[in-house]
Amino acid sequence: MPFGCLTLGEKKDYNSPSEVTDKYDLGQVVKSEEFCEIFRAKDRNTLKMYTCKKFHKKDGRKVRKAAKNEIMILKMVKHHNILQLVDAFETKKEYFIFLELATGREVFDWILDQGYYSERDTSNVMRQVLEAVAYLHSQKIVHRNLKLENLVYYNRLKNSKIVISDFQLAKLENGLIRDPCGTPEYLAPEMVGRQRYGRPVDCWAIGVIMYILLSGNPPFYDDSDEDESDRDKNLFLKILSGDYEFDSPYWDDISDSAKNLVASLMDVDQDQRLTAQEAIAHEWISGNAASDKNIKDGVCAQIEKNFAKAKWKKAVRVTTLMKRLRASDQGEPGAAGASAGAAGDPDTPGGAPAPPAGGGSSLAAALKAAALKEKASDTQTAATPAPSLQAAVPQDDQQQQQQQQQARCNGDTPQMLPQSKEE
Repeated sequence: MPFGCLTLGEKKDYNSPSEVTDKYDLGQVVKSEEFCEIFRAKDRNTLKMYTCKKFHKKDGRKVRKAAKNEIMILKMVKHHNILQLVDAFETKKEYFIFLELATGREVFDWILDQGYYSERDTSNVMRQVLEAVAYLHSQKIVHRNLKLENLVYYNRLKNSKIVISDFQLAKLENGLIRDPCGTPEYLAPEMVGRQRYGRPVDCWAIGVIMYILLSGNPPFYDDSDEDESDRDKNLFLKILSGDYEFDSPYWDDISDSAKNLVASLMDVDQDQRLTAQEAIAHEWISGNAASDKNIKDGVCAQIEKNFAKAKWKKAVRVTTLMKRLRASDQGEPGAAGASAGAAGDPDTPGGAPAPPAGGGSSLAAALKAAALKEKASDTQTAATPAPSLQAAVPQDDQQQQQQQQQARCNGDTPQMLPQSKEE
């Protein structure tokens, strides 16, 4: 038998599939997500309904890692605004995670159904989110994928609580975190700049959520006709510089206190950014500063305009794009440090090293240079396609990226690498 097939230590105990099906009646698949399938499940003894997430191990290392990570994190947390873990099983072929069933709607849908919607309604939502995140942060847990689609009402009663879901990307802040992950429009500048980051990225995402709930618009968005790569570069440039506005007429009826809280949560400097606990103490959350004026018509119109076609519901992995942008910046003479520091990121095999302080401006320069280069190429000839960022990368780095592409095909991707079409 080949050495690689030998098992060292004690044999792992797995649940049998019958242990799952004897206890729960699994219904039809409700929806399929990037990592898992989601079912409605009924406890055969109590007849109580739950949500079941089923992860197939054969789908690759990143899927197995996501399942194990979510189970580990959910076993650590207990808070009334966090969807609670009920049961977990690991068979030889799958992971099963059973969660409380939230029967309410996503916040977007709730807003659209209201006859009256004001800052006070938003303040109530944000208070619950902040309390849950403050609890997570007290446990040194970073959610890393806070977004509106992960906020749902627990039930359909008038005064239902908000619960946070989806902990597949959550991480314990017990060391360096560098790998960017989540949904691009919610990424904090330090994530985009490949700097070390931690709990403040969640507070930035909360600021983005609050901005959307008050205006119906995302703070950072590129709606040009350029291809997706160009749009992402433009988006990241805006995030790095904190290039957003409280633009008229969408913010004309919003209080100064609300604007102040958004700006404090979306401070580009993570050391100056409000913490979740500090945000709870803000007058717009804990005081009476939130306006009671009806803003539903303006907010709903913008939500329907901006999010009907949205790619926002997809948690996009961004590490490869970041590495290519970084490579184009480091592809000049003196870029030897790229390979020397590549092993610095334990979560990204062969990953690009995190930049030193101020690395965000370096990435911004790379983004601008790549955009200008592609634009110049388009001007020269319509018959020649715009050069990809790969073309700006030295030969050694191209070979490394080819090796990483082969690794992705083998299912050995780090958690936040984008999936290729073949996958």
